[in-house]
Amino acid sequence: MPRPLQIAAAAVLAAAATVAVAVGWSEHRELQRFAATPLGNETRCEAYAGLPPGWGGDKHAGMVQVPAGSFHFGSTQGYPDERPGSTAPLPMHAFWIDRTEVTIAQFSAFVHATGYVTEAERQGGAVVFHQPTDQELGSRPYAWWTFVQGADWRHPGGPGSSIAKGMDHLPVTFVTEADALAYARWLGRDLPTEQEWEYAGKAGREGPELDTAPRGADGRPTANYWQGAFPAFDAKEDGHAGLAPVGCYAANDWGLHDMIGNVWEWTKDGYGGPHQGHMNGDTAVAAAQTAPGGHKPDRPMVIKGGSYLCSPDFCVRYRASARESQEADLATAHIGFRTVLRERSS
Repeated sequence: MPRPLQIAAAAVLAAAATVAVAVGWSEHRELQRFAATPLGNETRCEAYAGLPPGWGGDKHAGMVQVPAGSFHFGSTQGYPDERPGSTAPLPMHAFWIDRTEVTIAQFSAFVHATGYVTEAERQGGAVVFHQPTDQELGSRPYAWWTFVQGADWRHPGGPGSSIAKGMDHLPVTFVTEADALAYARWLGRDLPTEQEWEYAGKAGREGPELDTAPRGADGRPTANYWQGAFPAFDAKEDGHAGLAPVGCYAANDWGLHDMIGNVWEWTKDGYGGPHQGHMNGDTAVAAAQTAPGGHKPDRPMVIKGGSYLCSPDFCVRYRASARESQEADLATAHIGFRTVLRERSS
């Protein structure tokens, strides 16, 4: 059962101390002044402390309300598994959704309040990305992915690595679907369905521009995805190599940041549709090759939004309609999540 917000509030506020482990209380409080500042550029996202205004007291803290309406689910321009099942628009209820991906600061508060241990911590590791050498690329498929013992949300590079100062405003990663759902239920929320996520990602827009690499009028990328020859060279035109703090790029028309790029995001839906071979850098294959004792496949779930590893020459999934399958119990460096709250009047 979800932990009631009124009971959890005091624990959440006390748990904010965990965020100060890396930055110190005085600096943390100073950073909290900026929490109400609109995000959307590098200065603002770097100043953000990772905990939204009202955190621990307001059940809608860090969320925006998506209006009721309708939209065309899927795309005729992308991969086969994105094809619409119907040409009719899909009606949608209003719901609340996190303005940004869940941050390390928010997940830290949850863990501190509940003592939750993630699946990666219990399994003893997770899948980590690195830019491979030519020799590595020739040695096995998906050589940029390796199962690293001791890697988890606190230790993103494995033993010896840690959540360093200033990382509290990054999206939390190395969380499985069950980890994300546990956090959501603690707040009385849920994970979005694939339809809810895509509806929020499209934000009332239609048209072929939704299926192109996101760039502004000046030609600069407007999301954190890979520019250059993947996986050997990242040109970093978007300003970031790897993860970016949440909210560094302009929000979509409904006020949501990073719906495209940065990290893939869990949904609560199982993956269905054609399983075409599209060389997506399958983390499950890499885990089977590199994890001690191999890795047994789990339920394939839908993830949405693409990540900092999606590139025009490899993984063309920096689009709202894009979808990918991911093993439900496999934690990786490029998957995070956001939560929803449904408040239907009837």
